[in-house]
Amino acid sequence: MHPTATRARRLALLTALALASGLASAADNDVLIRNAMVFDGTGRPAYPASVLVQDGRIAAIGNALKAPTGTRQVDARGQALLPGLFDLHTHWTPNAQPATLPQIANRYLAAGVTTVSDFHQAPEAYAPRRAWLQSIAAPEVKFAARMSTPLGHGADWGDENTTRWVNSPEAATAAVKQLAAYQPDFIKAFTDGWRYSNAADNSSMDEETLAALVAQAHRQQLRVFTHTVMVKRGKTAARAGVDALAHSVQDGPADAELIALMKQHGTRYAPSLAVYLPERVDGSGKARADSDAYRQREANFANALHNVKTLHDAGIPIVLGTDAGMTGTPHGASTLRELELFVQAGLTPSEALLAGTSASAEALALTDRGTIEVGKRADLLLVKGQPWQRIGDVRNTQQVYVAGRQVVGKGVQLPAGNRATSLPPLRIQALVDDFERADQRTALDTLRTDEADGGNDRTVQVTTVVDREQGGKALSMQARLSSKAQAYAAVIVPLSRGSVAPVDLRRWQGVRVDVRGAATLQLEARGLDGRRWSAPLAPTGQWQTVQIPFAALQGQPPFRAKGPLPVWRGDDLQQLVVIASGEPGGRIWFEIDNLQFY
Repeated sequence: MHPTATRARRLALLTALALASGLASAADNDVLIRNAMVFDGTGRPAYPASVLVQDGRIAAIGNALKAPTGTRQVDARGQALLPGLFDLHTHWTPNAQPATLPQIANRYLAAGVTTVSDFHQAPEAYAPRRAWLQSIAAPEVKFAARMSTPLGHGADWGDENTTRWVNSPEAATAAVKQLAAYQPDFIKAFTDGWRYSNAADNSSMDEETLAALVAQAHRQQLRVFTHTVMVKRGKTAARAGVDALAHSVQDGPADAELIALMKQHGTRYAPSLAVYLPERVDGSGKARADSDAYRQREANFANALHNVKTLHDAGIPIVLGTDAGMTGTPHGASTLRELELFVQAGLTPSEALLAGTSASAEALALTDRGTIEVGKRADLLLVKGQPWQRIGDVRNTQQVYVAGRQVVGKGVQLPAGNRATSLPPLRIQALVDDFERADQRTALDTLRTDEADGGNDRTVQVTTVVDREQGGKALSMQARLSSKAQAYAAVIVPLSRGSVAPVDLRRWQGVRVDVRGAATLQLEARGLDGRRWSAPLAPTGQWQTVQIPFAALQGQPPFRAKGPLPVWRGDDLQQLVVIASGEPGGRIWFEIDNLQFY
């Protein structure tokens, strides 16, 4: 067949696949939005105009535009056209509601949010989650590589693959270099250990370590956001050259020194007011209104509001981030509430909109969006009203476009994937891990991780591959347990990259593993939506091969929640976990090999 005919057939096939999945071609997304009041995000007052979108970008702006042949037209009379909104601080966590990627994406689209930063994911999850997002209608999601001090905030529960632990300039430099292979979009450094006077403080990152982290990140063209909540730590972050503070400083008023340092080093401010609202965005804080913790939240929030206005008036760029996904801070709705809180703090509605659009785009060096200008990416939001005068009008969403593709509005049909709660299950091989790979990855090409009880009093564990006496390798875990009554240490073996996609185990009967050790052991299978099943292992000091039928795995209560015990299906599994426990403060160990299905 002639090469031209071959290319044509491939193009036809790709087009058919795109249409079948609900993803239209670029030409199908060309649109002329007529007669809108355009708030373009440049600082110019709103003005009447039409906007032509072609191939996902803004092709023309004017009052006498003609629609090219085949271009869809939208009459936006009486509506405001804004750049798509940003939320630079979110957590797409399985512990929130909604918990699943498509449903979270839907929430942001419905709120007109077209670019989101996710602070929650382990680097192993970036690639599969990026691929998943590409298959559905979604905002563009930027992933933060997480770094903290040992037992610092963000490291008091996470493993070192999720949150890298650094406590010296050398360690910080090395960690940023190592993370480069995952292509993070920016760095999130947890630098401030203050717990808001409501819990024991965590450790904080010293200035030399943070400065080295920032310097290496900037060499790799990565911007750095910090978890910073105290005025003095804000000064440390600014001196170290961070690009943005991702929380409010709220232990007192921002002073002249902080302002001068932030100006000198170009530090932006993402106050995340929504997560600090005492009554919570979803109203869940009202029941605790008479508690000491609530009164402390009120005092902190008053400082947070004051400091937004103080820093803004001093010329510090305010950008939009909410910490959505945390308690009482729902996805999408919190972004809109943050805009309203900016106005409550003393910004004008126009200034709040600039913070949520062009200023936020600049904070992540996204020069292709954030304003409505010719050549920019067509991330657009149509709302009824005049939100530059009444910020609440931003809630009157009519249409939303991501890179020129309409994703919200009358007649929009999203891909089926936007209604799914997971990816289709994968079929995998029987051998999960024999611990023979030199790169420390499993036989499934996944990355093993550790898990232990969290908090300042935390189990310390070391997991490494060792030689077996009879030849070959095995995985060895040794731990000193914390003093908690339910102290434990565990090894997680993901069944798919980053534990994102589920796998289908229905062609097998159970799990087989070689094991020995001195600990109380459980084998746990973890699946979608936090579902868990477990069965005991009974190790001795000698190697033995144990087979656990799937039928012997008992459903466990949902993590930190009440609900019915899960029913085993076999097509929704994501991880195998070996959990070890013993006497509080004691030492335990185990070794495993040849983990497989039979």
